[in-house]
Amino acid sequence: MRVVFGVLGPVTAWDAAGHPIALKGPRHRAVLARLIVARGRVVPVGRLVDDLWPDPPAGAVSAVRTFVAALRRALEPRRTPRTPARLLVTEGPGYALRAGRDTVDAWCFEEELTTAAALPPGDALARLESGLGRWRGPAYAEFADEPWARAERSRLTGLRLHAVERRAEARLALGRAGEVVPDLEAHTGEHPWREDAWRLLALALYRTGRQGDALAVLRRARALLVEQLGVDPGPGLRRLERDILDQADHLETAARPDAGPADAAERVWARTTAAYDRTVASGARNRLESTAGLLRQLAVSGGGGLEAAREHRVAAVAAAEELGDPELTARVIGAYDVPAIWTRSDDPHQAARVVAAAERTLAALPPGGPPSARARLLATIAMESRGTRSARGRQAAGQAERIARDLDDPTLLAFALNGTFLQSCYHAGLAPRRDGIGAELITLSTRHGLTTFEVLGHLIRLQARCAHADFPGADGHAAAADRLAARHELPLVGVFTQWYRALRLAATGGGPGTAQESAYRAAAARLDGAGMPGVERGLLPLALLSVALRHGSPAPVGEHTDWGPYAPWTRPLVLLARDRRDEAAAALRDAPDPPGDLLSEALWCLLARAAVDLDDRETMERAHHELAPAAEELAGAGSGLLTLGPVSGHLDTLTTALRRPR
Repeated sequence: MRVVFGVLGPVTAWDAAGHPIALKGPRHRAVLARLIVARGRVVPVGRLVDDLWPDPPAGAVSAVRTFVAALRRALEPRRTPRTPARLLVTEGPGYALRAGRDTVDAWCFEEELTTAAALPPGDALARLESGLGRWRGPAYAEFADEPWARAERSRLTGLRLHAVERRAEARLALGRAGEVVPDLEAHTGEHPWREDAWRLLALALYRTGRQGDALAVLRRARALLVEQLGVDPGPGLRRLERDILDQADHLETAARPDAGPADAAERVWARTTAAYDRTVASGARNRLESTAGLLRQLAVSGGGGLEAAREHRVAAVAAAEELGDPELTARVIGAYDVPAIWTRSDDPHQAARVVAAAERTLAALPPGGPPSARARLLATIAMESRGTRSARGRQAAGQAERIARDLDDPTLLAFALNGTFLQSCYHAGLAPRRDGIGAELITLSTRHGLTTFEVLGHLIRLQARCAHADFPGADGHAAAADRLAARHELPLVGVFTQWYRALRLAATGGGPGTAQESAYRAAAARLDGAGMPGVERGLLPLALLSVALRHGSPAPVGEHTDWGPYAPWTRPLVLLARDRRDEAAAALRDAPDPPGDLLSEALWCLLARAAVDLDDRETMERAHHELAPAAEELAGAGSGLLTLGPVSGHLDTLTTALRRPR
């Protein structure tokens, strides 16, 4: 019996006659959805247990097997008892769904979107209408909060928005501008940061004789981008505004004034990937290496791409390990040399899996193998161990850097230096060391054309200059990073430069506290959907706390504030603000030492402030000892995101408090 699966909305399944199949309870649907996300790959039972329950019960494994058995009965009702399932199969340590490419609505939608890119407008419109018609609601609707569904939901949502815009473009090319306007007005209202949508709406208005409205739309888009994000409109919007003012002839006939090269590139992409699929056997090992290279590009393309790259990277590493070829696995792991600026992992669980795979591969490499492969594995261990207390990360970073220098390999050295940077927060006051790493990365990358690592170098130096209150120097590095990002389509760079500008405003006392809070809220909006939960979670509340404390205000006391990973170090101050001193004292005693990352000094300052208020001398002494090496820095400013003011001021307060008679 043919079964069709639907994930573009609530997760469901239909039989060959189109009748819904009863999938029982939400956990049954969760198992099915998780297997569809895996795209035919095996999902181990242990992984299913972890994904289904935050705190798995004792009988979780048996429960998963019960769910699978029930799903098999629903999906293959005519299967003879005790015969192997053909659709939801047991394989190795887990289960896989062997669904055809044409039996999952999301996969069919992707195929139609890809095919439409290489077709003329009329045929493309039919494909896009068909693909968009498959959507019944948000992808994986009932699993919106599940970490295992997050990357796939984000990716599919991005594809849907792209399809809506390409459908509008096709209608414009067919002379149907009038029917485009209402759809695009709703689309831009819901997704105001999509510049291409604004461009298409303005063009549609112009073609319906509404020149004034077209210009008003472009100016509204400009105001939103400048006021909310602090960025100017891109070249497409600027060019269209000039052409409308000039009443350029080509606006009456061309769907896109800048369409030629972009359309050509899209056609080349579609044809090349189709040729690759036809030519390279599905089981060929070089598919994995090609995938690893593609994931690297995907990771720097934006938020949805970054999340998807992380998810698929783990799958690619697992697939390489299954083949039992350590040299291939080393190449797959080492190819993902994506620059990283934040010293806290976005997904610690995934990072730990990559580290474990890299360590296994390192041990399995034959003696006398290429040292560059060994260095890339070591650099990966250093990168993915960031934010942990393990000494292995620092050791691996040093080994990778030594090998890269011996080989005189600039690309490998840039990767190794990134690992060294991420392991350079093991005590306070190391901003000068990081500044040196950033300077070497810029010189190395400029000489050898390593654009993404050149951007990384500028962001590292921006952070280091902030730590020493050298804001003119930081401004120069922010501007350089933004220029490179605009030229090479690196949208995530702007997230960090906008946060820097909010920090600069706060650190230099620009405007009242409300203006500083607004700047941080606008910066936080850029993080929404950027695919960096390790940066995003808890950061805005922490930044707003830093503003409040520097203006002499108590800590914010919102009952439902999500402090994320910073909760242990903010809780004492929050409890003090609620006048719950005994609880605050207990929370302060329970707070662990802050992790070795870019916000370590700031977190120590929070502990120091609470310790002074509570006269906790032991914590005051520890905080003074830890902060002393950073006496010349701004607390937390080395993150490039926020600051609690000069460390020296906190040290003076601690010294005075420690001299008070008991």
